[in-house]
Amino acid sequence: MTSIGGAASSGMVDWNLAVATATRLVRPGPDVSRDEARAVVAELRRHAKASEEHVRGFTRLATEEGHDTPVLVVDRPGWIRANVAGFREILRPLLEKMQERRGNAPGGAVLGSVGGKVTGVELGMLLSFLASRVLGQYETFAPATRELPAGENGGGRLLLVAPNIVHVERELDVEPHDFRLWVALHEETHRTQFTAVPWLRDHLEGEIQSFLGETDVDPMTVLERVREAAQTLAGGRPEGEEDDGGRSLVDIVQTPAQREILARLTAVMSLLEGHADFVMDGVGPEVVPTVAEIREKFQQRRAKGASRLDLALRKLLGLDAKLRQYRDGERFVRAVVDEVGMDGFNRVWTSPNTLPTKSEIAKPADWIARVHRRPEA
Repeated sequence: MTSIGGAASSGMVDWNLAVATATRLVRPGPDVSRDEARAVVAELRRHAKASEEHVRGFTRLATEEGHDTPVLVVDRPGWIRANVAGFREILRPLLEKMQERRGNAPGGAVLGSVGGKVTGVELGMLLSFLASRVLGQYETFAPATRELPAGENGGGRLLLVAPNIVHVERELDVEPHDFRLWVALHEETHRTQFTAVPWLRDHLEGEIQSFLGETDVDPMTVLERVREAAQTLAGGRPEGEEDDGGRSLVDIVQTPAQREILARLTAVMSLLEGHADFVMDGVGPEVVPTVAEIREKFQQRRAKGASRLDLALRKLLGLDAKLRQYRDGERFVRAVVDEVGMDGFNRVWTSPNTLPTKSEIAKPADWIARVHRRPEA
């Protein structure tokens, strides 16, 4: 097995073990013949190429020279390898700091080795759950690997997960060619966002690193927060404490500074996801004949979820918040475009200062007033 980024088994996380665990546990994909698989891959590549023109024409966003990124059609193990590489890249500064702290403690080296394997297995289990559910992903930060090249801007690449797309189109009983193009339109919008707005990647990375930099690296402090989170999620919080309102594990272990950063990140992610849904709906009727049927069935699938285990994991990991981001962000984009047009909306991409705040996502008129400098009515 190819190692992820060299000495992948050292440090706080055994990255190779994470890949091996996830690959071993992930569900097999739908039953397709070799010829069918080749045809699906070829069609997804064609749709991805066609989506570039559709998305850029509708959004009026053009990729800046030197910032193009590849489109890759992958299977579930390929998605796992890509995401492990991404985790390793973005978490590197935090893990190095924690490794140094642990290495200076008595028995730290032994604990680090054992803990790295435990964390690798846990990460692998999480990725095995997600690998059968993701249809596509614009991977913003991952470095190139031998199997998965990075783009010219230092890491971006669009992944389309072929077996998952086939699985969902069969589950929904929709026209396969239309569904594949519909998915490609959504994911190509994310690719266009980052290739047309080069500062966006660095801005997001800076916010994430600031978030991680605020993380308590004292293992006992982190353990105590996780214990409190577990009590809350299990309904066994200490007497007299207020309910956390159903927040996810990720939410509960934050410091006050992290909550401020997360509010900004939530606003940006709501914008990006909502923009992709808005573009998909805007382009869809022109190029996807059965878009109305696909949209209705897909929304029903999003709403009801799958098993009770799925719902529990979504809550624990904060994935239910992602579903709200689609809805809130799409409403924001639609309201702004209706009021000031596509060119007026595209001022959102001018600089970090013109990105909407979390409160502005809920109140688009406030963003319009601020960015377009309109006096209050």
